[in-house]
Amino acid sequence: MTTAKDLFIITMDPGSKHAVGQGDLSLALAGAELIDLIRAEAVAVEGDRIVPGGLPTMADRLMGEAAAGLTRQAPFERIEDWLWRRGQDLSAAYQAALEEDGELARKRSGRLPFGSERVEPVDTPARRRAADRWNEKEPVLAALASVVGIGGDQSDDEPGLDDEAVTTVVAVVHDAVMELEAVRQRRSIENAAFANLWRGP
Repeated sequence: MTTAKDLFIITMDPGSKHAVGQGDLSLALAGAELIDLIRAEAVAVEGDRIVPGGLPTMADRLMGEAAAGLTRQAPFERIEDWLWRRGQDLSAAYQAALEEDGELARKRSGRLPFGSERVEPVDTPARRRAADRWNEKEPVLAALASVVGIGGDQSDDEPGLDDEAVTTVVAVVHDAVMELEAVRQRRSIENAAFANLWRGP
């Protein structure tokens, strides 16, 4: 399993009290992929740019797509641009992949057969590994989960994030999620103002 898949499974835990937005999660998943590519030495971070190395062979299909989608001409892509581009509908892609692999199952809430449907992790070795990483407070997984509002606040520079490139990626993911929230709030205010205009005095 990859950090992105572990993160997705953690956010789908039925015991989680915090619902994660699709956009926030997609940005964090793109960040998780980038961190795994850094760890695999498939890319390096220079300043705010992603510098690809050789094209690695990835066992995971989505990670293979991420590696194949890297910009390989200078000037290389900025981390923030990668997150927005790669993150487009990425949470839906991970949900589909995990359902296909039998890691997620659809369940109906309540006793009625037509109740609302939700997706929950299945008790598999992969889910247990993700839970182990989470319970051990594995720094990268904990930091990315914190960015999307799970597990409480965690500073980007807490002990454990001892890799400068990884710390940079987590910080940029945090900024992107904050930017997305600002856009949501601005739209909400604009929509409310528009509704009041039509409603009149």
